[in-house]
Amino acid sequence: MQDQFNVSTSTRIEFVNITSRVQECVSKIGIKDGLVIVFVPHTTAGITINEQADPDVERDIIMKLNDIVPDRGDYRHAEGNSPAHIKASLMGSSVTVIVTGGKLELGTWQGIFFCDFDGPRTRRVWIKTIAG
Repeated sequence: MQDQFNVSTSTRIEFVNITSRVQECVSKIGIKDGLVIVFVPHTTAGITINEQADPDVERDIIMKLNDIVPDRGDYRHAEGNSPAHIKASLMGSSVTVIVTGGKLELGTWQGIFFCDFDGPRTRRVWIKTIAG
């Protein structure tokens, strides 16, 4: 079973906690036990699972990604958004989460984050469930 939703960002680099939206899709699809794959079909956006309790974690991740991949560099990509492509590759385009009893099996502090590195934009997130 499959579903999707849009995520809109308002700044160039932004993390959006999509945990509740993924849970809504899992509930809507009706899977009780199995896996959910959360996939971002964009080359300048990624996805990650990390702490959702302290917003400084997001800030720190973005800060370090900017240190590793600065905005200015000897990039050749004509569109001028090579740093966004590199950061998205570092984050990855999908995560897989176990579903038990219809609920996402995440750790106490974990959340699922959509990571936009070339915003502001409206992007898609695809959800695929596998019953198990």
